[in-house]
Amino acid sequence: MRSTDRLFQIIQILRRTPRPVTAAAIAEELEVSRRTVYRDIADLIGRRVPIHDTAGFGYTLDDDYEMRPLALSPDETEALALGAQWVSRHPDQALARLALDALSKVRLSLPESSRTVLEQPALGLKSIATALGATLDTTCLREAIRRWRVVTFNYRALDETISQRHVWPILLGYEDTRCLLIAWCEERDVLRHFRLERMSHMEIRERRPLKRRADLMRQWRAQQEKAMEAGSRKV
Repeated sequence: MRSTDRLFQIIQILRRTPRPVTAAAIAEELEVSRRTVYRDIADLIGRRVPIHDTAGFGYTLDDDYEMRPLALSPDETEALALGAQWVSRHPDQALARLALDALSKVRLSLPESSRTVLEQPALGLKSIATALGATLDTTCLREAIRRWRVVTFNYRALDETISQRHVWPILLGYEDTRCLLIAWCEERDVLRHFRLERMSHMEIRERRPLKRRADLMRQWRAQQEKAMEAGSRKV
């Protein structure tokens, strides 16, 4: 890897990770020595990139740092295109359109000689089998998560009973044609998973949840890890 590419990659590693990243972790990902990482970090700081060394924890990058646009490598382009392919085939039509729009922007940013990576991709996905006429729309929920607002909706349970729910939406999870909303349910006072196809009459309230989203995310992840450990012990 060229020195310039390595510097850009270090910035990317720090940008995608909210927690401090150790020199050892960076060295392992880039397959270089820690001494090389120390030298590159010093080079970046000398170029006024706002990297901070938290003694004993690692390096962090200021959240508001903006790096100039970079040309994507063929491998990076294929990785983005593969993700966009999956999203574009999902029943969530609004999200599918956004994926195609993003992919068209990526295409325009590439030199003409590199566009074959998108026009004749080396990576592909199997077709997603969807129920006839099945559609999903997560626009309202994605907005509520970004703005951190309470959402209300009617929910149809497995026994076909319908109840109104007030939730604090923290995450949307996708698998093939299904989408799950992970949220704190005010009625049940617990974290719940809601199937999107069973939700109707969604509405964003201007009321903000009483807990921080980051705290609820940590709680949910802890529950998932505990459930996985319990499942592994049964095997």
